[in-house]
Amino acid sequence: MPIQAVFFDLGGVILLTEYQAPRQHLADRLGMEFEDLDRLVFNSGSARKAFIGEITEEQHWAEVAKRLRRPLTEANALRDEFFGGDALDLTLVNFLRSIKPYYTTGLISNAWSGLRTYIIEHKFDDAFHTMTISAEVGVTKPEARIYLLALEQAGVQPEAAVFVDDFIENVEGARAVGMSAIHFRGHESALNELKNML
Repeated sequence: MPIQAVFFDLGGVILLTEYQAPRQHLADRLGMEFEDLDRLVFNSGSARKAFIGEITEEQHWAEVAKRLRRPLTEANALRDEFFGGDALDLTLVNFLRSIKPYYTTGLISNAWSGLRTYIIEHKFDDAFHTMTISAEVGVTKPEARIYLLALEQAGVQPEAAVFVDDFIENVEGARAVGMSAIHFRGHESALNELKNML
């Protein structure tokens, strides 16, 4: 079956931490190891709840501030500093825009409640026909249900879809439901592989 839909992950693929310096500086300022800060933001109990929409992104960052023994008024500043080195890969965004007239383009992301607003505010929502965000649907990759929801939104069969993600377990999760999938290791190799499939 020919490919009809192309899905991308966001973090680590379209949105990259291009500069580690802001996170490292924040960790140093807080007197903690970089890895411990990273774990607190992405792998703590409140992070996991935020990923499936049990709490909002704001509530998660309030919990981060509390765990760091910082006043709640600093929660937004902590978030902004932590993500200060992130940058959009415009090559991928523009590629998605270029194929959108011919293929259904979609996002499948493990992300918190603020992601859709972030994408709209940064003006790249036009790259996607559909956005399947874990906090909105209550399930995360690599669980089968999130891929099936994305396919349902796009109106395509698994065999007619391809997914690009930087985590091999998420690639394998997509393949398990019958999708084609590409393990992202950089935009040049991923785009070459994707173009060959299209």
